[in-house]
Amino acid sequence: MKLASLKDGRDGRLVIVSRDLTKAADASDISPTLQAALDEWDVVAPQLAARYELLNTGQVESFAFDQTECDSPLPRAYQWLDGSAYLNHVELVRKARGAKVPDSFYEDPLMYQGGSDTFIGPRDAIEAASESYGIDMEAEITVITDDVPMGVSAEDAAEHIKLVMLVNDVSLRGLIPGELAKGFGFVQSKASCAFSPVAVTPDEIEAWEDGTIDLPLLVDYNGKPFGKANVKTDMTFNMYELVAHAAKTRHLCAGTIIGSGTVSNKFEGGEGKKIKDGGVGYSCIAEIRMIEKIQTGEFITPFMRFGDRVGIEMNDADGKSIFGRIENNVEAYTP
Repeated sequence: MKLASLKDGRDGRLVIVSRDLTKAADASDISPTLQAALDEWDVVAPQLAARYELLNTGQVESFAFDQTECDSPLPRAYQWLDGSAYLNHVELVRKARGAKVPDSFYEDPLMYQGGSDTFIGPRDAIEAASESYGIDMEAEITVITDDVPMGVSAEDAAEHIKLVMLVNDVSLRGLIPGELAKGFGFVQSKASCAFSPVAVTPDEIEAWEDGTIDLPLLVDYNGKPFGKANVKTDMTFNMYELVAHAAKTRHLCAGTIIGSGTVSNKFEGGEGKKIKDGGVGYSCIAEIRMIEKIQTGEFITPFMRFGDRVGIEMNDADGKSIFGRIENNVEAYTP
């Protein structure tokens, strides 16, 4: 089934969305918010699924689904953990500064805990006080879990993934080096994220297999194709493994969001290439800049500027949008 949160207060109003994303039905009598549904998923999910089937067959009262009225499915969450499942991305960053990736990175995932109290909507603006912050998009897939027990195996973690989404994990690249140099992780260099209008159960995604999606993640930048990297290709750690990693030493509460990290594909075994040059492009600007640095010795492509626009979407085998479209403009923020 497909679920969304319409803008309404801090936590949105839960609605059920039709398979083709054209209609929606109110779900507030079943559960007022998505977080409330996740808290009692075993009880609530069958009721939501039953109404989802009625919606798709036109047997329940509905209204036109407008993605511009959506908040992120979880407008705020108890926990947002972002991994780095695509080691090609890490390799490029390291290679650009003449460093190697430690062997441990291929066995133990990278993961950080991000801010989860102020997610923005899928069509909201990315606000930044200065272009000098190095504003960048990061297109990823994410999962939402129910309550996950500490020490869960990757195999058992599969049963705890209840919903799948896309995310634009906004990064402020100009602030990252100084912040990481302190040795204590991201805070200022990670702005509020925007998630896809719709969260989808794994069984609804035909290309979902072994904790990943065998489909390209489409990114456009100022109206032009920028990336179409396949989510499954070159994925070092699947989403089951990332959930298990997150739960190694603690329980995860229902509503925990875990991200894949920037989707990144190699090109013929080497660095990626732009779409116009026969490659699959990129899911963030930093990656193309690293390739430029490796190949030419300097960065060429600028980071996002005020007025720029990024779009992120995923289509099924028939070309139909699965999660709806993220589309964020960059705007100057004045306190």
